[in-house]
Amino acid sequence: MLLGTTLSVTIGIVSGYFGGWIDMLFQRLIDAWIAFPAIIFVMVLISVTGPGIWWLTLAIGMQLGVGSSRIIRSATLSVKSMPFVEAARSLGAANPRILARHILPNVIAPAITLATLGLGSAILIESSLSFLGLGVPPDQPTWGGLLSQGRAFMLDAPWLVIVPGMALSLAVFGFNMLGDALRDLLDPRLRKA
Repeated sequence: MLLGTTLSVTIGIVSGYFGGWIDMLFQRLIDAWIAFPAIIFVMVLISVTGPGIWWLTLAIGMQLGVGSSRIIRSATLSVKSMPFVEAARSLGAANPRILARHILPNVIAPAITLATLGLGSAILIESSLSFLGLGVPPDQPTWGGLLSQGRAFMLDAPWLVIVPGMALSLAVFGFNMLGDALRDLLDPRLRKA
């Protein structure tokens, strides 16, 4: 998710801040990118490159990062119209300085929330691919791999499937709850209530 968050923040800030044809180009590319379901894109990439933890991490990070860049873009559009950004621009601040000092600190809260919420999706994608045999190599334990290996013994030893399934469910639920709590904590509109 570090790769995905970095990618989404970069694309979202550049697209939202500069606007015009840059924004149009990025948004059309993102439309084409998110038209494919995440699991299908990652399966195709892993089928081409071969299974491995690095390729899997790269594919999941790219897929989840590009899709969430739209939320960062909308936050950037909101911050870009604030008076302190206009004041920095009128004082002669260069675009990189405005992006680093004014825009980025104000869009980091949604980026953190997106990263924690995306962890659940990343875990599910990796587990699904490992279950199918396309994820992490079989010599490395994963919840999806454990579920795949345990399904042959499901009637004789159901705990071989129940325990990894429960661990997977609890991890995804925990990261979603963490993301929801961070959203409540970092969103100033929700702090007023």
